[in-house]
Amino acid sequence: MIKNFASLTLLLFTAALSFSQPAKYVILVSIDGLRPEFYKDKNWNTVNLQVLKENGVYADGVQGVFPSVTYPSHTAMITGALPIRHGIPYNVYFEPWEAPGRWYWNASEIKVPTLWDAAKKAGLTTAAVHWPVTVGAPITYNIPEVWAWPGKKLLLEKVSANANPPGLFEEVQQNATGKLNEEDYNGDYLSADENMARIAGYLFKKYRPNILAVHLANTDHFEHEEGREGEKVRLAVASADRAVRTIIESVDKAGLKDSTAILIVGDHGFADIHTSLLPNIWLREKGFSTPSEAGSKEKWKALFHANGGSAFLYLKNKNDKATLQQVRDILNNLPAAQRKMFRVVERREMDSIGADPNAVLGLAAIQGVSFSASDKGNSALKPASGGTHGYFPDFKEMQTGFIGYGLGFKKGTVVPVMSLPDIAPIVARLLDMPFEAPDGVLYPGIFKDPKNK
Repeated sequence: MIKNFASLTLLLFTAALSFSQPAKYVILVSIDGLRPEFYKDKNWNTVNLQVLKENGVYADGVQGVFPSVTYPSHTAMITGALPIRHGIPYNVYFEPWEAPGRWYWNASEIKVPTLWDAAKKAGLTTAAVHWPVTVGAPITYNIPEVWAWPGKKLLLEKVSANANPPGLFEEVQQNATGKLNEEDYNGDYLSADENMARIAGYLFKKYRPNILAVHLANTDHFEHEEGREGEKVRLAVASADRAVRTIIESVDKAGLKDSTAILIVGDHGFADIHTSLLPNIWLREKGFSTPSEAGSKEKWKALFHANGGSAFLYLKNKNDKATLQQVRDILNNLPAAQRKMFRVVERREMDSIGADPNAVLGLAAIQGVSFSASDKGNSALKPASGGTHGYFPDFKEMQTGFIGYGLGFKKGTVVPVMSLPDIAPIVARLLDMPFEAPDGVLYPGIFKDPKNK
């Protein structure tokens, strides 16, 4: 079972109270697909991140959740909880034969308190720009990540309809970005990150929220396309770095540098891929699923839900032990060349790492291999290219990054490894705001002692 860090977190929170004065404002900038080398290796064009790193706190690596994908990861950061507790196990719902299913946009799906909840209770204000799982969240100024599906990935009307307060999306266009079209807000173009940064900067200067969270997604987009390296990846990383500068300048322009802490965070790393595995073909061939065609949605007994470097087995009847054993037999009897491409993650291990409680087991691919949910075709092996994440987060390439800069942080501190749920207690501590992070750990040593400036 998961170790419950609640008591430890509260104890460390109390012990850290004397270490630094509270910040009035905390800005959380998430660079989707952030890898530690982006700020540790000067070969990457990230002068702003490197300045923050040299003048603040940073992590050599941040361990993610399982699966290491965007929505569970971002929810872990603002709840201090793992997916088994916070209720957002994947980016998209498991919905047989939907390609893909609906995304977890709605904050009502989160099962534990968030930083937004704690801030509201404490009388503080919040703002979020393009942060996952925030539709309907108790955020004072909110422009959530949401789009129309199926169909176009993005629909500006959908963002506008879910912004809070009503008219906020139009306000930021008038005052921060100019009139936006689909391409201006689309991950295919680097202008998306800059527009998110301009919106975030405007909201900070105009409304001065105590917590501001912004999600920059371009880097992830191009790492999927090109893998860990590539011209577009380098351009996207440089663009994200420039977006960070835009946000920092908004703090300077507001005259609030001395009362603000800035956290640069990420959600997962990336691995290059060369092969795709289609485990639902194995199930189809043995009669446990029906080919994805009209009228077949209810005709299945077992299916895998693919998430990049992992896949999760669902049973139509979760207590169907016979089918579960038969699926295990199918996996164990695969040709050796296929069987060595993944390992089975049994329920006990999934509990220990905090994965989806509704899946009966998981598959964790080796590096270079990803999973597809498709059941079409005659071969369970297909070529693949580019990069992906979603793997079991136990190797370096899947680690993301962390930098803490500004009020409250002790310059020069290096954390060898931390985890995504540790972000929430850091934010709460900086604001001196009560918050219980079920799976997060607060490290007092990263905070400045005012006696030793």
